[in-house]
Amino acid sequence: MQTRFNIKTVAPGALKAMAGLEVYLSQSSISRTIKELIKIRASQINGCAFCINMHTQDAIKNGETNQRIFLLTAWREAGAIFTEEERVVLAITEEITLIHQGGLSADTYANALKFFSEAQIADIITAVVTINVWNRVVLSTQLQIGESMV
Repeated sequence: MQTRFNIKTVAPGALKAMAGLEVYLSQSSISRTIKELIKIRASQINGCAFCINMHTQDAIKNGETNQRIFLLTAWREAGAIFTEEERVVLAITEEITLIHQGGLSADTYANALKFFSEAQIADIITAVVTINVWNRVVLSTQLQIGESMV
């Protein structure tokens, strides 16, 4: 597979807008751990090797354990490895990433309200939507591990 084009060169305004979402999220109230779990899980679902590689490395640098990363695809069965808050976030991530299966359910949203404010849920949703955009750009342009988008 060969990279098709670099979005920075072909559509710099689009890349700037996407980077703006990352700036917003860097200042949000959700933890870096939660953000990385979102990025890894959505990227796993979407089959984006570039993003899985990047975000697992970032998560490890941020203190995430290999065990939790290895178990992320089976988080429902992993018991207490993930906190209740993280489990809600992972459910949100999957439901939004797999939007064609019905989107964010009322049950998941109600469960999220037990742990997060509406503003935090908005930030979680924004994080999920943002990584899905990155996954789609990377997969559509066939960006390879080790190549740079910027």
